[in-house]
Amino acid sequence: MFSHVMLGANDLQASKTFYDATFKTLGYAEGFIDPRGRCFYRTDTGVFAITIPINGEAATHGNGSTIGFTTASEEVVNAWYEAGLANGGVACEDPPGIRDGGTFKLYLAYLRDPSGNKVCALYRL
Repeated sequence: MFSHVMLGANDLQASKTFYDATFKTLGYAEGFIDPRGRCFYRTDTGVFAITIPINGEAATHGNGSTIGFTTASEEVVNAWYEAGLANGGVACEDPPGIRDGGTFKLYLAYLRDPSGNKVCALYRL
C-alpha cells in the first residue's frame, strides 16, 4: 500500500542518529543522505525518509499520528526501545508490553523521535 513515509526533522543529524540506532535493531542499514540533504532508509518493502521541511518552516509532529515498525520478537521491540532512548528518543505512552486487542495481542513500545514524531515498534503475538 505504501511506497514511502517521510517525516520532517528539525535537526537532521539528531534524527539520523536516532533512526540509525533503532533501525539497526530491526536489521536495517544506516540511512544515507542524498545531495538535497534528505536521509533515506531503503528496504525491499519500501522507503522511510527524514528531511528538513522544504518550506523552511519548523518540522512539527502530527497530533494523533503514529508510524509503526514490525519486528520479529518481543526482544527486538525492547532493543529498539532501548536504542531509541539512548539516541535522543523520549518515552511516551505505557512502557513496552502486551496490548490486548480482544481478538489479537501485540507487544508494543512507543517513542517520540528527536523532532517529536511518534513511532512504535510492534510484534504480533
